[in-house]
Amino acid sequence: MSLLLVPGFMADETLWADLEAPLAPFGPLHYADLRHDGSIEAMARRALEAAPPSFLLVGFSMGGYVAREIARLAPERVRALVLIATSTRPDTPALRQRKGAIGNAAPSIAFSGLSRIAVASSLHPKERNNEALIERVRAMGMRLGGEVFRRQSMLERPGDLDRLREIRCPTLVVAAAQDQLRSIEEARELQAGIPGATLEVVEDSGHMIPIEAPQRLAAIIVPWLARYQGP
Repeated sequence: MSLLLVPGFMADETLWADLEAPLAPFGPLHYADLRHDGSIEAMARRALEAAPPSFLLVGFSMGGYVAREIARLAPERVRALVLIATSTRPDTPALRQRKGAIGNAAPSIAFSGLSRIAVASSLHPKERNNEALIERVRAMGMRLGGEVFRRQSMLERPGDLDRLREIRCPTLVVAAAQDQLRSIEEARELQAGIPGATLEVVEDSGHMIPIEAPQRLAAIIVPWLARYQGP
């Protein structure tokens, strides 16, 4: 068995660094590359082209949208699905307006990475002065660069509430109790919409669960994935 990990907005494979050891027993770890494409579907198709024939699938935040599309495009290849700190909701009008402003302004503005304030706001309140954590998130963005920032900032995230029932693989939804970007209610919408899905909540963590609370996240997803590892 193999495991395909799908990162979130302006995150790269180092998002999963603290989970590599606990996930290693599931076989080779593969990392979806979201740098090149301008739509959720295109990202999903690229990930599938590079993925093994059969795999366990984990998507974080924006990567949760991509992971669900992967599960719909190739249901016979996805053994089980984990959705972390994500949503089924479409972009809000305010977010679409902000994206438009970024699209109009970005070509003339040099990219200097995600702002410290923006990164801190995604973390648990107790971590908002954790410079090491903030710089780890900012470093992912700097490695990806300005073109990826513009592309991902302009990406449309269509709501897929009416398509959740198409996902037929076993699904675990994981939310953070103190997530300021994605609410528990959004996680419950995913659980209710995907047939048979279960929901687990990570306490004392903000949005960036894989780097804020990797041990607690592993304690939830490792035993759950083990049920579906197969031969």
